[in-house]
Amino acid sequence: MNESTNGIAAATRPADRLQEKLTTKQAQIGVIGLGYVGLPLAVEFALEGFRTTGLDVSPRRVEQLNAGRNYIQDVADEDLARVVEGGLFHATTDDAELAACDVIYICVPTPVTEHKDPDVSYIESAAEAIARHLRRGQLVILKSTTYPDTTEGVVQPILEAAAARDGLVLGEDYFLAFSPERIDPGNKTYTTKNTPVVVGGVTAACTRLASLAMQQVVQHVHEVSSPKVAEMEKLLENIFRSVNIALVNELARLCDRMGGVSIWEVVEAAATKPFGFMPFYPGPGLGGHCIPIDPYYLSWLARRYDFETSFITLSARVNEEMPFYVVEAVTRAIAEQPVGLRQAKVLVLGVAFKRDVDDVRHSPALKVIELLKERGVGEVVYSDPHVPEVEVDGTVMRSVELTEEELASCHVAVIVTDHRAFDYERIVQGAPVIVDTRNALKDLAARYPGKVCLLGGGGGGSLRC
Repeated sequence: MNESTNGIAAATRPADRLQEKLTTKQAQIGVIGLGYVGLPLAVEFALEGFRTTGLDVSPRRVEQLNAGRNYIQDVADEDLARVVEGGLFHATTDDAELAACDVIYICVPTPVTEHKDPDVSYIESAAEAIARHLRRGQLVILKSTTYPDTTEGVVQPILEAAAARDGLVLGEDYFLAFSPERIDPGNKTYTTKNTPVVVGGVTAACTRLASLAMQQVVQHVHEVSSPKVAEMEKLLENIFRSVNIALVNELARLCDRMGGVSIWEVVEAAATKPFGFMPFYPGPGLGGHCIPIDPYYLSWLARRYDFETSFITLSARVNEEMPFYVVEAVTRAIAEQPVGLRQAKVLVLGVAFKRDVDDVRHSPALKVIELLKERGVGEVVYSDPHVPEVEVDGTVMRSVELTEEELASCHVAVIVTDHRAFDYERIVQGAPVIVDTRNALKDLAARYPGKVCLLGGGGGGSLRC
């Protein structure tokens, strides 16, 4: 390939040429994985004027995107249409197109196995695709959340094996870094552009170039000394949330056991302290791709060093128990109705993992539905304005319209996701009993005594969980 294409004069080193391409917006960007992380990033680069190629294994996604049809809530429909129509973005399933890319981002899933060990097979596949077309002057940036040493221990050897064939040297001829994703689905305040990112390269040149690449679409970049530091800080971010949510979840259960003390009021009071405290809230369990998974990535890594992350692992288990606790509350509420479990109908309100999004990855609602069916509840339906259908334990369920008839026909309604689109007064008026796992009815419960079971409410004026 001619390395002085697009009018860029040949420079002394690959790093200099790439730097010039980035600063003049003539670098071509590649993004592997067009999901909640990859697509917003790809569109952001295209909006900044970079020719951007998105690679995904799903032909359906590729067809949708090339037709300008959006499927990610955090990407504006008009932005996607503009960059597709303007020829700045296109999607493909053909990894051969990576050869033309100067900067390649890996934004693929990082799940766990059935034994809760890290599954980095998607990262390996992405690295192998890049390696097949690796050339001088390319920069590879891994963004998928993972354990420390993935960049250097998994991606680097794959690239080095390919580079050796052409005599390419890492840090001189091609470059590798880690910059963890910080996507918060549904957050309108902090987007790809104004959320600071961390970058750590394998060499100083790798860090510098990865930082420059990120600066094209992100306002603030924080450089660290290595990929391992960047990988560890990402786990810290998410595990920080996991352990603190576990703390309030455990306190919520204690408040219910004690009676007369609401964890919601306790947290509200504690939050008046202007230093040394940050409020976290209980709920039906953790959801989303990262936070339920990351404690297990770290605990797996720790075992390689003969170290047990007991506190972190225990916190993850506390959070995983919450759907079971919610189902216990629902079955107790059913027991107060003139109907048995097999004749009962439960309406689940919200199946997305958080408020006002359509993302159901690891949503606690899915576990709640699964457990209710396992317990023998006669009929379980759900309503979610953001999720028209969802698969639970191999069965496709479709959202029901939240009519007065639907509310009246259920024996218990359980609020798992507190979408703003729900009419909560209508819900509390229409359903016989409501199990509220999000304190969504905080302004209504007192007006409808005996109808609301608030998780962590301690029975304070409402149905005792």
